[in-house]
Amino acid sequence: MVSLGGLARKLFGSANERRVRSYQPKVAAINALEESMKALSDEALAGKTQEFRKQLAEGKKLDDLLVPAFAVAREAARRALGMRPFDVQLVGAMILNDNAIAEMKTGEGKTLVATLAVYLNALAGKGVHVVTVNDYLAKRDSMTMDKLYSFLGLTTGVIVHGITDEERRAAYACDITYATNNELGFDYLRDNMKYERGQMVQRGHNYAIVDEVDSILIDEARTPLIISGPLDDRSDLYTTIDAFIPLLSEEDYEIDEKQRSANFSEVGTEKLENLLRDANLLKGASLYDVENVAIVHHINNALKAHKLFSRDKDYIVRNDEIVIIDEFTGRMMPGRRYSEGQHQALEAKEKVQIQPENQTLASITFQNYFRMYGKLAGMTGTASTEAEEFSNIYGLEVIEVPTNLPIKRIDEDDEVYRTTEEKFKAIIEEIKDAHSRSQPVLVGTTSIEKSELLAAMLKQSGFDNFAVLNARYHEQEAYIVSQAGVPGAVTIATNMAGRGTDIQLGGNIDMRLERELEGMEPGAERDAKAAAIKAEVQELKAKALAAGGLYVIATERHESRRIDNQLRGRSGRQGDPGRSKFYLSLQDDLMRIFGSDRMDSMLQKLGLKEGEAIVHPWINKALERAQKKVEARNFDIRKNLLKYDDVLNDQRKVIFEQRIELMDAIDVSATIEDMRHEVIETMVRTHIPERAYVEQWDVAGLKQQVAISLNLDLPIEAWAAEEGIAEDDMVDRITEAADKAIAEKAERFGPEVMSYVERSIVLQTIDNLWREHIVNLDHLRSVVGFRGYAQRDPLQEYKAEAFELFQALLANLRDAVTTQMMRVELVREAQPVPAVPEMQGHHVDATTGEDDFGEESNAAVTPFVAPENRDPNDPSTWGRVGRNDACPCGSGKKYKHCHGAYETA
Repeated sequence: MVSLGGLARKLFGSANERRVRSYQPKVAAINALEESMKALSDEALAGKTQEFRKQLAEGKKLDDLLVPAFAVAREAARRALGMRPFDVQLVGAMILNDNAIAEMKTGEGKTLVATLAVYLNALAGKGVHVVTVNDYLAKRDSMTMDKLYSFLGLTTGVIVHGITDEERRAAYACDITYATNNELGFDYLRDNMKYERGQMVQRGHNYAIVDEVDSILIDEARTPLIISGPLDDRSDLYTTIDAFIPLLSEEDYEIDEKQRSANFSEVGTEKLENLLRDANLLKGASLYDVENVAIVHHINNALKAHKLFSRDKDYIVRNDEIVIIDEFTGRMMPGRRYSEGQHQALEAKEKVQIQPENQTLASITFQNYFRMYGKLAGMTGTASTEAEEFSNIYGLEVIEVPTNLPIKRIDEDDEVYRTTEEKFKAIIEEIKDAHSRSQPVLVGTTSIEKSELLAAMLKQSGFDNFAVLNARYHEQEAYIVSQAGVPGAVTIATNMAGRGTDIQLGGNIDMRLERELEGMEPGAERDAKAAAIKAEVQELKAKALAAGGLYVIATERHESRRIDNQLRGRSGRQGDPGRSKFYLSLQDDLMRIFGSDRMDSMLQKLGLKEGEAIVHPWINKALERAQKKVEARNFDIRKNLLKYDDVLNDQRKVIFEQRIELMDAIDVSATIEDMRHEVIETMVRTHIPERAYVEQWDVAGLKQQVAISLNLDLPIEAWAAEEGIAEDDMVDRITEAADKAIAEKAERFGPEVMSYVERSIVLQTIDNLWREHIVNLDHLRSVVGFRGYAQRDPLQEYKAEAFELFQALLANLRDAVTTQMMRVELVREAQPVPAVPEMQGHHVDATTGEDDFGEESNAAVTPFVAPENRDPNDPSTWGRVGRNDACPCGSGKKYKHCHGAYETA
């Protein structure tokens, strides 16, 4: 029996189908302009950009120009890139222009789709940001698509880690800027720590297209982006505490893998108290006395380092450093660090050099950063499972775009084995079988450890014709992935390594041409070799197609269905045949955590023999339910984070807006005067109660406060002894004396210097108090949850107390600015612009503790040195060398293929 909903869908199509159909009239209108666009010369086609900008200046809206602008961009793409966007790509671009998410399968050309919406929105001249998941994709896409944008008269910039502020400012000033989410968020926070408007690098948040939007706005949005600065070195403390953990037994602590938490039992706490007492680290009688809060924090980190973090899975040790491994991609993230002292605990565990800990200077969630954009859009191959979250948090609708050609990939049911060993044996046999048929195979693993375990087992079985793609060799990952579609190729990859690089059957022609024609001079020989490569790839593609296309073998289910779907989606691009299968065991993390014990005993009772697998759609359903549980928990984490961060965000906006107003103001003396007058009035009211007799006045206290806050020695006692004196008279006299002292100071300093001093003091005081405020809110957040035991809503309690703390911040700001202004004296030397403090960026995964952005963001950037000043025999004299520049050593090779070649571990 068909339901009413099903009947309606049959008659009218689903909501998604109706939405996609609504774009068809515009697609037809764009197609109708195609011949007239082809007839234009290159100059006339490029000239359309200025025509459109003129029409916008005359009052037309961007949407009025969509049809002609898309027609121009499509023809320009055909000429500049050799690619003509399909009709479904036009639909995807219109979705991006409509503040929505275009869900397009892998291989459907999302990078090209974005160019149409980017071109249209860049016409307004307010800047368009294209957000990518890593620096490699930002550089690759900006370089590739710049051919199109520059053809149309638009400028393109790219933001990657390690470039100077001047380079960043220039990139943001371009019509189109490619950057990672981390770089954008970090630049925003850092801009709001600058002391002059001219030092800021961003110029606003007009329109952003987020590539791999699920990864950036969902996976990475569980925790905030944080800027921190170094604290004092406490290496000895970490080393001492680390030595305690191996002395503990299993009864001394409890581990919860689901929650990624580790806690001490009562027995363990008692044992630790004795150890700490012997080391003179315990204050008071109990470990949980208030004076020992910091020690408890360090001990908990040490326990986590030993019991929750695994070497070669969560991190590796390289060059005397702990290098984090990305949970989702398996890539190394050199320079990035866990926060809150966790990285130091790991360094102590692995006996490497311990770096100083940091304190928070500024923070923002990705949710609140990206919600600042006037217009936001995204694209990915996997967003439908998170449609509710995109709608609730970002107001973004997810629209599935039909594939250009029907999907022919066969997705098989999962095979479940009892043990990991049995599972890997089955996988190895399947790889060998596929290889014997010349079918290309992509094997997905969840960690470096597992990819290397599989590689070792393959070698032991006598098979060594494969490539391992994981965090240890991430420099070559784009090329390896691009050739994973060659017949007979076997590629072992951690999760989504190489995401963003297309796997084409037969191999990626463009990447082969770039690599194999490197250094060849243009001419007949180069052309002949290029033609031979193209012919070979076509031949290999035919062979791969005949073998059944790319076979994706997954060695484990990820906690997120989207990650699994992304891996599956690598196969079957553009109507190619393909196949995918997941191999599981009851010892896998997801199966183990979600209670595989009952299933194991059931399978044993059913008589499942060693090497046999159970294959049934019910297994798939059960796993999907487990994954939904994890995803629901992660959604709750993100929602909860956002509720608390919204409180901070409102205050952050006030502070940041106030800073910009102060930087823009020609003269801030009126603001400081208001602060001073308010401080004086509060001071007098505090020591002279309302309607109190003179005998009740705290004259001595007032005199002392005036001396401390205003640096003035005033005859307060004599004034108080006068007949008929009132508190208002005291306010007026103290105000007059303070104003006179400031006026004399301004005359001594001169108007220009005085203005500079006032602005500097206000901005620096705001920054110092704001940093303290963030720390206070962090502490409040960590304890406010306990209010729930008293039947009080922790969020409401947090809001109320955060407001009180903010009020206190403003009062402290008035006091501190007034005190400093009354005491400041001029030193006769050039006044430098206050420096932004040394800092690092952090983005920590809430469930793994993994830091996604721990680089020293304010570290000195290598300077450029003129070629004539370089010694070919001394690399230390070369300075910064472009990756594609000739190597200064004189070898004739490009720098990236000579002295600039990446080292692999």
